[in-house]
Amino acid sequence: MLGQYFNWRTLLALVAIGIVTGTIFYSNYLAGKIAKDERMKVEQWVEAGKFLINAPVDADTKLPSLIRNEQKSIPIIETDEKDSVVSFINIDSSKIAEDPGYIYKKLKEFKGQNPPIILQVSKEPLLINKYYYGSSFLLLEIRYFPLAQLLVVALFIIVTIVSLQTRNKSTQNQVWAGMAKETAHQLGTPVTSLQGWVEMLKETPGSEQISTEIEKDVKRLRLVSDRFGKIGSRPQLEPHDAVKQVEEMVEYIRKRATGKVHFEVLKNSQEMVAALSPPLFDWVIENLLKNALDAMDGKGSIKVQMYNEEKTVVIDVSDTGKGIASQNLNRVFKPGFTTKKRGWGLGLSLSKRIIEQYHKGQLYVKHSELGKGTTFRIILKK
Repeated sequence: MLGQYFNWRTLLALVAIGIVTGTIFYSNYLAGKIAKDERMKVEQWVEAGKFLINAPVDADTKLPSLIRNEQKSIPIIETDEKDSVVSFINIDSSKIAEDPGYIYKKLKEFKGQNPPIILQVSKEPLLINKYYYGSSFLLLEIRYFPLAQLLVVALFIIVTIVSLQTRNKSTQNQVWAGMAKETAHQLGTPVTSLQGWVEMLKETPGSEQISTEIEKDVKRLRLVSDRFGKIGSRPQLEPHDAVKQVEEMVEYIRKRATGKVHFEVLKNSQEMVAALSPPLFDWVIENLLKNALDAMDGKGSIKVQMYNEEKTVVIDVSDTGKGIASQNLNRVFKPGFTTKKRGWGLGLSLSKRIIEQYHKGQLYVKHSELGKGTTFRIILKK
């Protein structure tokens, strides 16, 4: 059971998650150390300022002055006990000139980041100075680095998944095309041979009816072979009457269905010309009609409605069968999906490929309801 889900992709994802998680924890650890170090630097800066103010005339002020002058990374705002700004360092003065309220916005921001350092100036009256400070650029980089890394890893995973899906789809298409062409090749020899036997049978007295029926089946086999031969190569699309193509396929399926199935073709125009490859388009209509028959278990009605629109021809194939469960609507066109006991589940998948890749149209489930039926819609460009 575990082996089904644990593969190299899962291992790769776990390694990526482990690396990102470790980086986040380590970055937080570093950020904490840097934050403590920066608070210590601000405290030293405040104490150095206090010493310079109260230092005797002959005191050595070299070190305090160095501490004050070298503080160029941490932004600090000095306020009085009423939080009125007294002075500031390492804050862009040009922004303050453009917006006088900018310094108080920064003050509010600093209050949310760190508790202030308080310096008592005098006891009576009680005067204090507060020193609010923000994060240095280095600390901000450390804190936001994991987010940037997460974004890079996410993009990497997305690109990898898309690449794998594209490669798998390309491989799948090549396999399908190869199987289809090999099938057409294998059918070619016996079909040609059968055609010769049919011609000989026609010359035999009393076998006219048999030879006629066999010839129809041989033509059918040749059509199937032609369809498979066109898979994998770009078919020539030419203007054809979609109404004629649909009616011929409906009539073909009608003769092979039980008398309990009612067929109906409705159209708002007697002729609807669209760019088609007749053998492949017929295959799609045949697949949809056969699926409708299977869904109805031999009784019900199949209705084909055709709409001649300004730039498209729309074809709806509806049945009164068992319908498709909502959880399966997104899977009906995937290779291998089938609810029947027999079959490979390739009919609808091939149909969608024929309409969307070869004819540049659309094929989708317009509506389906369990126990009431399903409607497939085809949209073709004129």
